[in-house]
Amino acid sequence: MAKDKKVEQITDMEVDFAQWYTDICRKAELVEYASVKGFTILRPYGYAIWENMQRIMDGEFKKTGHVNVAMPVLIPESLLKKEGELVQGFAPEVAWVTHGGSEELEERLAFRPTSETMFCDHWSRVLHSYRELPMLYNQWCSVIRWEKTTRPFLRSREFWWQEGHTIHETAEEAKAETEQQLNCYADFFEQVLAIPVVRGRKTDKEKFAGAEATYTVECLMKDHKALQGATSHYFGDKFSRAYDVTFTGRDNTLQYPFQTSWGSTTRMIGAVIMAHGDNNGLVLPPAVAPIQVIVLPVAQHKPGVLEAANGLKERLIAAGLRVALDDSDNSMGWKCAQYEMKGVPLRVEIGPRDMENGQCVLVRRNDGEKTVVALADLESAVAEQLRLVHDGMFEKAKKNLDEHIFAASSIEEAKALQERNGGFIKTMWCGDLQCELDMKEKAGMSSRCIPFRQEKLGEVCACCGKPARHMIYWGVAY
Repeated sequence: MAKDKKVEQITDMEVDFAQWYTDICRKAELVEYASVKGFTILRPYGYAIWENMQRIMDGEFKKTGHVNVAMPVLIPESLLKKEGELVQGFAPEVAWVTHGGSEELEERLAFRPTSETMFCDHWSRVLHSYRELPMLYNQWCSVIRWEKTTRPFLRSREFWWQEGHTIHETAEEAKAETEQQLNCYADFFEQVLAIPVVRGRKTDKEKFAGAEATYTVECLMKDHKALQGATSHYFGDKFSRAYDVTFTGRDNTLQYPFQTSWGSTTRMIGAVIMAHGDNNGLVLPPAVAPIQVIVLPVAQHKPGVLEAANGLKERLIAAGLRVALDDSDNSMGWKCAQYEMKGVPLRVEIGPRDMENGQCVLVRRNDGEKTVVALADLESAVAEQLRLVHDGMFEKAKKNLDEHIFAASSIEEAKALQERNGGFIKTMWCGDLQCELDMKEKAGMSSRCIPFRQEKLGEVCACCGKPARHMIYWGVAY
């Protein structure tokens, strides 16, 4: 019978973090593996989280004048090759179409690994005058990159994302766009996903292929590994020149516009899992949770209980919340465990005794805190508890970040700190590629970013002893 059903257990994160992560992805019904290796199916619950992320981000993009477009999924090989750095950067990951039906194509077509080439080709045909600038475009789509090692949300051969592409009359405008969109991502991570971030610039080694500068928001997961959250790129006029994108300027001469691109992906769902989840399953930020409140009737077989629970559900829906009621014949223990697994931020319980006392019980997912509230105060009390869920999640994640940033003055010290504590290791750096390669080879860490908030930890590079130019963050990353 249904009431005998049990919620599947997941591996404890302290035992095997990677298996814990995979267990949550599957047992919380976020994804399932597809029949093509390296591809995953976003199940309804996982896609609902992505839809909520899309809705919020799309609204923010539109506030700053961006509009959505849709570009073709296939790119001619000759077009992809026009910008050398881009094609070299993505060549190992490109999937090719060689046949249309039974006929071999005259030219190979690439499944888009990214869409700079298609946007530039389009702009070369439609842009004429400075009066049409800026063009602020974004698209929601999937891309294909033939990754060797895959993991749900974090790295797969097809993933869903948004990619913004803009062109501007001046370099200053394009640079301001790049910074604006990076800050948009940082605000989204912190104010919506409850994940604190480090904002900074990527090194030349780690920047996007073809970019003049790449900026990033870096996050720290519960296993103290780094995760790149989202990136924003400034291209200068390099792509415009490669694809012959021109416009007539204010002085009546032909000029090249300045370009940006910026993107975030379903990897953000992986970030939420690893930044907030626990051994009972998902812990979802209220803003993106498909179900923000689950109403559970206690002793629902008794007169009036189901009606009272339905009344609470309808009131909360009317208040603009995403609410569900579980009136199945599963046990109360099963229901609680099931919605904990799915990360529902708030549980509302009501039974015969609560009805007599004109109250209900609210239980927060992030810390298990219970609050008894008067039924008359339901809407305001639930809104306050959801705010406390977000704030509690952010404070816990911020504590994890703050307690796992360590300063080092040598590669040896950086390696020892990483092996003992994980997290971000900050050092001074001269800016030379060889030192970056040495840190990777000797300490197993890649550069994460040159943070905007610089500190002077010393005068010399931790890798070579030469005069330092920056303070940089290193880490072991997904």
